Amino acid sequence: MTTKIPVGILGATGTVGQRFIQLLENHPWFEITWLAASDRSAGKKYSEAATWRLSTPIPDRIAALTMNAAAPASDTPKLVFAALDAAAAREIEPAFADAGCAVVSNSSAFRMAEDVPLVIPEINANHTELIKRQKWYKKNGGFMVTNPNCSAIGLVMALGPLHRRWGVEKVFVATMQAVSGAGYPGVPSLDILGNVIPYIGGEEPKLEAESRKLLGTVSAAGIADANIVLSAHCNRVAVEDGHMESVSIKLSKPVTADEIIQAWNDFRCVPQKLKLPTAPEQPVIYDPAQDRPQPRLDRDRGRGMAAVIGRLRPCNLFDWRFTVLSHNTIRGAAGAAILNGELLKAQGYLG
Repeated sequence: MTTKIPVGILGATGTVGQRFIQLLENHPWFEITWLAASDRSAGKKYSEAATWRLSTPIPDRIAALTMNAAAPASDTPKLVFAALDAAAAREIEPAFADAGCAVVSNSSAFRMAEDVPLVIPEINANHTELIKRQKWYKKNGGFMVTNPNCSAIGLVMALGPLHRRWGVEKVFVATMQAVSGAGYPGVPSLDILGNVIPYIGGEEPKLEAESRKLLGTVSAAGIADANIVLSAHCNRVAVEDGHMESVSIKLSKPVTADEIIQAWNDFRCVPQKLKLPTAPEQPVIYDPAQDRPQPRLDRDRGRGMAAVIGRLRPCNLFDWRFTVLSHNTIRGAAGAAILNGELLKAQGYLG
């Protein structure tokens, strides 16, 4: 592209907002021109408003940008990436869609709305059809698209290639979720060091419901959820980045281990065919080593956008069991939203 598309970031000073900035710094299609966060940040330079917590430095151009109020204005770009907590998102995001913006949200606030697409581009790129049913789109071309819960993304990336070929009937999943998934400052150190917390508020219902929606089909009423029985146990563990999940599945027909591994390794879909800039060349990677994947060693594969699977073996409860790992702040948050933005551009929704 000879001219980059201007984009804005809502919640730019937070953990996910900073990851957006890091990933968009040298993006070939998008250029950050507008930043917003809380009212107390408005009018400040970004470098003054944000306490930068990533290992790479704040880009000089971004550091000098002036923060805006979290409300649509005449200079707000068409495409806005939102990194807000759910409570703020419920109030703020619809105002931007109503003003004609394309809001790509990382929040849980509207993921389960009947007319809002919940999208992993490799899994359900066609769900963006729901955009045309939104009142904002009919009014002035504004709309909202969401990316899933950070633990749902890794699970569904693993299930998608199998469900597409043979059908998944039942899933048991136990997650081991990184502390960065709780945002900054996250879980107090005295609670998490040397410990596992077997409860993350609202996480298990989100994982179960969102997975069925992601694997569902577009219907006249919205999305017809996939007919999968899913039981989730979510745990917070003392890992910085990378959500790991132990999964057992029952398929609709007998399948060999070699067939499953081939389905994962051969999986390519819309983002790879369109060569979207953030899309990993191989979105699902099977590692045959008996002790992989591991968060420290594998979370950055595919530039943090791949789901890494290992330890496929027969299951005494269902048919098969395996381990899946995904990077929760890249594939599970900012990277997922950026990939959704690229998909929307490729599909013509950004003009």
